[in-house]
Amino acid sequence: MEVYQRYYGAMYNTSLRIVKDSATAEDVMQDSFLNAFTKLDSFKGDATFGSWLKRIVVNNSLNAYNKSKKLKETPIEDHLYRIEDEDDGMAEADLSGVKAKVVVEAMNSLKDNYRQSLSLHLIEGYDYEEMSEIMNTSYANCRTMVSRAKDSLRKILEDNEKGYYRTTV
Repeated sequence: MEVYQRYYGAMYNTSLRIVKDSATAEDVMQDSFLNAFTKLDSFKGDATFGSWLKRIVVNNSLNAYNKSKKLKETPIEDHLYRIEDEDDGMAEADLSGVKAKVVVEAMNSLKDNYRQSLSLHLIEGYDYEEMSEIMNTSYANCRTMVSRAKDSLRKILEDNEKGYYRTTV
């Protein structure tokens, strides 16, 4: 139970960024922890338990996403971390929250493969080699996809600053 409580939050957020649905992310979490505990004997200790578990969560999330292939939008509030502040007059915290909201909205408007590749690379910290294994694609294709995803995200954010927002790139 301690292991579950320790890793649940981070792993849930990882899954949610991929599947974009709270209920599906919950299902992925249950399956992932069940897989991890039943396959504990295959954990070799080459990496930390957390990174081994994260790999299981990412793989299960991608599998769940590929099975559903539904374009179901979730409220932006499901994706943002809330920062509770005792001083309600913190303009800087408000501004960073707005910036985070804009970036998350922009990421959610990307094509699915771009959003997933950026999430795995920039948020989860996977390198191109690991990503190519996870996404079942070549190393070169993975690098190209991340580069194009960054360009698309940059374009959306620039358009947003200029006052017009493109919904999908």
